Amino acid sequence: SVDCSFSRGVCDWKQDADDDFDWNPADRDRGDGYYMAVPAFVGHKNDMGRLKLLLTDLKPKSSYCLIFSYRLAGEKVGKLRVFLANKKTVPVWEENKGKDEKWRTGKIEIFQGAETTNSVTFESERGKGKTGEIGVDNVILISGPCPED
Repeated sequence: SVDCSFSRGVCDWKQDADDDFDWNPADRDRGDGYYMAVPAFVGHKNDMGRLKLLLTDLKPKSSYCLIFSYRLAGEKVGKLRVFLANKKTVPVWEENKGKDEKWRTGKIEIFQGAETTNSVTFESERGKGKTGEIGVDNVILISGPCPED
């Protein structure tokens, strides 16, 4: 498995230059490192911020599982979407509200066919809310299908 976490990960993360705002590091509550977040007050409604994970060593014709922690905290904070590079227009995963402030786990199967997925994009869309944040952390890529809970 490949650890793409932000504090100690070995992966190549890039901010999208064509979006409306950047994701920023935020300190974890326990003080052990940081995660990437978009505070609710950044930008205007429907503005987008994209953070791209570049995947250079994935083998074709193989399957992978992307596992990540995410949090949508706050009233009407917005949406978090995940896109795979070869399916740019349709998100493979989307969440638009958190039941509470807790971190949850997202899982996405990445099947490598003839085309290789060479990046994963986390997109935050700003909502109407003024408090809270959208956060992503503990991004891990494992080979094989996603494990059952």
